[in-house]
Amino acid sequence: MTLTLTPDAGAEAAVNVVERTSPSGLSYWHVADSTVPLVAMRFGFRGAGATQDTDGLEGTATLAAAVLDEGAGPHDALAFQTLLEDNAIRLSFDASQDNLTGELTVVADTVELGAELLSLALTQPRFDEDAIERARGQIMAGLRRELNDPEAIASRLSSETFFPDHPYARPSRGSLESLPTISTGDLRAYHQRALGRDRLHIAIVGDIDADGADALVDAAFAGVAEASSLTTVSRIDVPAGTVRHQDLDVAQTVIRFAMPGIDRDDPDFMAAFVMNHIVGGGTFSSRLFKSVREERGLTYSVYSYLAVRDHAPFIGGGASTRPERAQETLDVIRDVLSTFVAEGPSEEELQAAKDFLIGSYPLRFDSSQKISQQLVGMQLEDMPISYMAERAALIRAITVDDIRRVAARLLNAPLSLVIVGQPLT
Repeated sequence: MTLTLTPDAGAEAAVNVVERTSPSGLSYWHVADSTVPLVAMRFGFRGAGATQDTDGLEGTATLAAAVLDEGAGPHDALAFQTLLEDNAIRLSFDASQDNLTGELTVVADTVELGAELLSLALTQPRFDEDAIERARGQIMAGLRRELNDPEAIASRLSSETFFPDHPYARPSRGSLESLPTISTGDLRAYHQRALGRDRLHIAIVGDIDADGADALVDAAFAGVAEASSLTTVSRIDVPAGTVRHQDLDVAQTVIRFAMPGIDRDDPDFMAAFVMNHIVGGGTFSSRLFKSVREERGLTYSVYSYLAVRDHAPFIGGGASTRPERAQETLDVIRDVLSTFVAEGPSEEELQAAKDFLIGSYPLRFDSSQKISQQLVGMQLEDMPISYMAERAALIRAITVDDIRRVAARLLNAPLSLVIVGQPLT
């Protein structure tokens, strides 16, 4: 399939996306652009993220991602990193809750070497002890710095509270207790079962033609195991009305809230997306910002977001404020949500949201790296190539009545809360 994304469709410049299949049978999306002699490839193994960590070994996927490029095949960490640096090759991996993703960026004349090093990292990672200890130490140092950070504490408690008894409740980077117990064997076991071509999504953007892209895909990924062996992860909905408080003597009380969300393939998703922008997603224009900060000066930042995780779509948000005004801040947040359910948005608010969401979209496509990231993100969410061209029209079609309907559906649930700081007064 070939799609041209034109300025009228919401992109700053035309993006020609071609869906291809390599000689070895790997499907990928390709954008040829010779403007800059650079090739950016983004890839993701869906479902291979931190949800695959086993109990007691939290942080396995994150630690594995940190050391995949620290030596592979015949090259130890120093030799591998030297090859990358001397040839201006950028290679990195990252583990989110749901996915393991990676990025390879090369200049056009080092594509073959970049593909070779990526293939080695994916198929023959060394997992040398010194590299593991170095990465483990860096992660644990970060965790120690966060021990008394109210934002970090709120993030950890939010996962535990909003997703009880679920893999999402576990710390994706691990803990000071779990990280020291992860062995080389644990990393190898994760690598062997989590990485499979059946879960692989790829996008290539830049100065490379179709034959070259085919060759790059096969050189990089043909050696990856055909199938993964992932642990099944159940679906979970955010509970309604759960409240958890962590007493902490700090200058700012941190508030986090959540409620059940909406699946990406739900017919109401786009209306929910626009609704969230009006309620709390628009940094300086949202209802929450105007009511909580501009009118009352309760906080510097207040926000909401629409999260689409593989196993738990939810609406989340939060604010930080002075302890003596935390209850007032929470009351205003609740009032904003209930008022929005009762009244919906104005036509002016809706039009402003549409203008921003359509007008800002081209910024996601102003570099090869950004384009490849967008394309793989779409694949990981099962979105078709045509979404890019259809997105603006879908947003324009949203009406005030659509927003009201979705608000009544999604914003009526009692908030689940995590509060870190002094008790509310």
